[in-house]
Amino acid sequence: MRLYLVRHLAPQVAAGVCYGRTDLRVDPALEAQALPALRHALPPGLPLFSSPLRRCVSLATALGGAIAFDARLAELDFGAWEMRAWDSIDRAEIDAWAADVVHYRPGGGESVIDMAHRIGAFYDDLIAAHIPAAVVVCHAGAIRLLAARARRLHPDCMAREAAERPHAIAYGEVRIIDCV
Repeated sequence: MRLYLVRHLAPQVAAGVCYGRTDLRVDPALEAQALPALRHALPPGLPLFSSPLRRCVSLATALGGAIAFDARLAELDFGAWEMRAWDSIDRAEIDAWAADVVHYRPGGGESVIDMAHRIGAFYDDLIAAHIPAAVVVCHAGAIRLLAARARRLHPDCMAREAAERPHAIAYGEVRIIDCV
């Protein structure tokens, strides 16, 4: 199976603000500008899966076709940290998260291991469907975890790898992974 993983476009949020599960919009003009290149990069007619968050729904809908929205593709839930400026979050909390990125629940939200389990379950269901290729519109965290799962890593290793590697997935970027 070949997966075309598409990161949503830049959400409408101030720089330096923590957002994960917050349901943010994308500027429609930005989306209209990005669509031609995205349509060119993606094969037509593939099954399309999307996170249910607006920044993904909008893009998936604009790409066209039938869409399966799956809550397992949502970004990490940062709990009480959501929509707070990163520099307003207590340094001790940030340090506690840095000390155990895999298991710590930032803001009382979700841990990376929790997210790895739900992303792994989505991936396993997708593989079991025996479709040759699909487009998945989601978030940087989900893309990193899906890529790790495609290398047959278990959720613990997926989470550790996603937490240790710096993320460099641009808004609107398409990553292609071949799954075995």
